[in-house]
Amino acid sequence: MRVEEIDSQRRLNIGMVSPYGWDLPGGVQAHINDLALYCMAQGHQVSVLAPAVDEGSLPSWVQSVGRPIAIPYNGAVARVTFGPVANRRVRRWIQEGDFDLLHLHEPAIPSLSLLACWAAEGPMVGTFHVSAPKQKAIYAVGPILEPAIEKLHARIAVSQTARTTLTEHLDTDAVVIPNGINHQAFSEGDATDEFGRNAIGFIGRFEESRKGLSILLAACEELLKKRIDFQVVVAGPGDPTEFVEKCSDELRTRLHFLGRVSDSRKQQLLRSVAVYVAPNTGGESFGIILAEAMAAGAPVIASDLPAFVDVLDRGKAGVLYTSEEMSELAAKIEELLDDSEKRAELSLAGKSRAQIYDWSVVGESVLDIYRLITATGEKVRLGSELRFSRMRSGLGRNG
Repeated sequence: MRVEEIDSQRRLNIGMVSPYGWDLPGGVQAHINDLALYCMAQGHQVSVLAPAVDEGSLPSWVQSVGRPIAIPYNGAVARVTFGPVANRRVRRWIQEGDFDLLHLHEPAIPSLSLLACWAAEGPMVGTFHVSAPKQKAIYAVGPILEPAIEKLHARIAVSQTARTTLTEHLDTDAVVIPNGINHQAFSEGDATDEFGRNAIGFIGRFEESRKGLSILLAACEELLKKRIDFQVVVAGPGDPTEFVEKCSDELRTRLHFLGRVSDSRKQQLLRSVAVYVAPNTGGESFGIILAEAMAAGAPVIASDLPAFVDVLDRGKAGVLYTSEEMSELAAKIEELLDDSEKRAELSLAGKSRAQIYDWSVVGESVLDIYRLITATGEKVRLGSELRFSRMRSGLGRNG
């Protein structure tokens, strides 16, 4: 059946599952939040199931299963919920939801999404966000994961990099639909001159070494030696003490840690910086902040991670440098700060490129998937009960 033959006016009851703590910062949670809001704006009903630290802060359409626990995963810390109690809550949510479909995010890791995939039968979509090299741990649980993943009626990867990770780890494929942004929210609005005309921007969980803030600061030390005029603006959660202590006295006077900022403040900052730098060293499957920076008109410099290369259209919409090469990064920053025409050119190219990531494009692509897999009218229903004792023994044999 073709998408154009399907009733596009049908209102769907959609269940979405977030593997990660809803009220904690993260790209997956932001993606689910924005997708849910887009679907609701198109007239669909959405319920999101997620772990949460503060249940009182959740919107009415998000249901908590309790507090997440922290586990190391893919160079970061994932905050997830798993186990028999979570499984019972997942099954109750499915039973009471009367969903037309489930959209499970990261169903290949031990989380609510995997539990829901095990518990449910009927129309299900899985979105895979992670980019990671082949790891023994993933192959160890492969025999457990594969039957669940095969239940998915459709698989989405947020980038070609994430798709490659999926095909290598689980020998299955996916259609690529990128993360979405609100292009207008970033491109329209005021700017601020509080950090001067040569502000260098960085936004993210800077305490994670793979985000590369230490590389950016080392590059800035090189710029100081050349008497380059600049300020560094860092936004995102974390304790800056360790970074500040390692900086020279002069760099400290030019360094501004803002902490976690609101969406409107982030948008304003991206509209205001002379250059946005993404010095990440790995573990990135997409690079949503690059799309946001481009939409805001910020000239972007990014490391040449495969996902970043794709977002920046192989360097047509931003400047790429060799990952972890601090001196090369310093040279690229100096070059852009010294060339206003080049910055203006990159700003226009970036704004144009970022339009393909707007929710009006991305959201409709996801809804097309929803319409296709629900065309038969089948509803989501509960399947067999998961036996955790069998799963634990399986992990023990292979781990």
